[in-house]
Amino acid sequence: ADERLDLDDGRWEDVHVVTGALKLFFRELPEPLTLQWPEPAATVSPPLAEMQDPAKRGRCVRDLVSSLPPAHHDTMKVLFGHLCRVIEHKEENRMSVQSIAIVFGPTLLRPASEEANMAMHMVFQNQVVEHILNHYGYIFPD
Repeated sequence: ADERLDLDDGRWEDVHVVTGALKLFFRELPEPLTLQWPEPAATVSPPLAEMQDPAKRGRCVRDLVSSLPPAHHDTMKVLFGHLCRVIEHKEENRMSVQSIAIVFGPTLLRPASEEANMAMHMVFQNQVVEHILNHYGYIFPD
């Protein structure tokens, strides 16, 4: 919408309100940011979590992210760049890579089907988000 928000307004001082609004925005997109990321077993063979070679795992995630439509890829680049900046201040905000992955994983990576093993999918979500955060410069080269 054309609405302009004054972020200096006291209503926006609580970081939880802003973060909740951001997560809600991504959760309610008609088409998810990641286009229903495939299930862990279907993502690659062997599954991402089971890949022993870190370089191969990195290439796999980078290729999956780069295969997204440009608008999705670019939005992920900006969002994950911001989340990396949040992590730089983890001593003050207590938001480590793992914490960010737990908070944003379910919002950004939705299962392709509701029949999936949700516990397995949550682990996968967190691993993928952690990997993207830890290897941001490789996955999103300038």
